[in-house]
Amino acid sequence: MPRTLCLPEAVDATAFRLLNEWQRDFPLEARPFARIAEAVGEDEESVIAAYRRLAARGLVSRVGAVFAPRRLGASALAALAAPPDRLDAVAERVSREAAINHNYQREHRYNLWFVVTAASRAHLDEIVGGIERDTGCAVIVLPLEEEFHIDLGFDLKAQQANCGAGCAERRERKAQTAPSDAPEAGQALSETERRLIATLQRGLALEPQPFARLGAAAGLDEPETLEHIRRWQAEGLIRRFGVVVRHHELGLEANAMCVWDIPDAEVSALGRRLAGEAAVTLCYRRRRSLPDWPYNLFCMIHGSARDEVLAEREELARRLGLDAYPHAVLFSCRRFKQTGAQYLHSKDLAHA
Repeated sequence: MPRTLCLPEAVDATAFRLLNEWQRDFPLEARPFARIAEAVGEDEESVIAAYRRLAARGLVSRVGAVFAPRRLGASALAALAAPPDRLDAVAERVSREAAINHNYQREHRYNLWFVVTAASRAHLDEIVGGIERDTGCAVIVLPLEEEFHIDLGFDLKAQQANCGAGCAERRERKAQTAPSDAPEAGQALSETERRLIATLQRGLALEPQPFARLGAAAGLDEPETLEHIRRWQAEGLIRRFGVVVRHHELGLEANAMCVWDIPDAEVSALGRRLAGEAAVTLCYRRRRSLPDWPYNLFCMIHGSARDEVLAEREELARRLGLDAYPHAVLFSCRRFKQTGAQYLHSKDLAHA
């Protein structure tokens, strides 16, 4: 169906390119913004100023690394059923945790959904236990079991296009991304590497030589810093390196978490097919939490309006036969917190 993405007025043709083209393949070199400036026909100072404006307007969350799930510490999607009259207070308590990077109200009995990231599974369990103790709400924890399409960015060009060439390009790019079912295991890192990652999680400084500043915080020079980041990207520890945009501020104001209870013998094949759909922005298999949460196949669909998202969901479910299985659609209502994942914290480095 036609896309109706309406970008803010501040996003002119150059800003659109700065937002869209460097979500992936960001220049890993000493002066990355100078390289981008060459590509868009601007000077380095103008490009840096533009990114600062986009960040100030909330369109850019950060410029930096998106780490692969299960390769750095532990993470899980979690949810709880907060009494409606206490939802704001419970959400505030959840958001207070530095380990919580996304915290949303959704339309369901389980009305508060959040992502927990931590240096270890034991630390993750400790965080969840503290939330349960302080709120009096039981938390269901849904670890990732198999990823089909996770955090490769938002293709704004495809979001604007009718489902023709734009969607075909998007499907092709997804097909080139091999899904992973690697078991959860933290990657062995030196203390210097851990310091570098703890700083990198916050994103690059928007200045001419951001990697020099990044490395200085970990006791590394600029070439050593870049060498680490290139190696981590080649090894898959870093899923992508680039501009991380905020979809809501860019006009994708409706999003739904669509879930199905698929037999274990069928979920991997269906998940791979679902991930290839142009409308799907995230797709993965998560562990059930019986008897309260029977669903194991998840996908996210983003759009400019609720009816657009529902139409996309109904069409792909019809084509893949997904609604022969128990299912639910959970629209996002409110966003309480959205930041980058924080697996490592400075206070934890010496004894993690």
